[in-house]
Amino acid sequence: MQLIEQMQILPQTYLKKLIHTDDIWEIRATFANDIFRILGFFNKENNFVTTHGFIKKTQKTPKKEIILAEKYKKDYLNRS
Repeated sequence: MQLIEQMQILPQTYLKKLIHTDDIWEIRATFANDIFRILGFFNKENNFVTTHGFIKKTQKTPKKEIILAEKYKKDYLNRS
């Protein structure tokens, strides 16, 4: 997260927009042999709002994780 805050432009290695989503983004981090993913979105102030994280075991982001992130985003926006 600190790296993302400090860099002006991030390579897709760390942050990428997930296609076919409601503007959901994925932060990637590797530690030991695990690949961690944090999903979220940018709010009106251009702050990154995290929805949840998980350990990714496949190349493709699981659809259930995207659906969960979109649900949390909708809830956040309804309360804002």
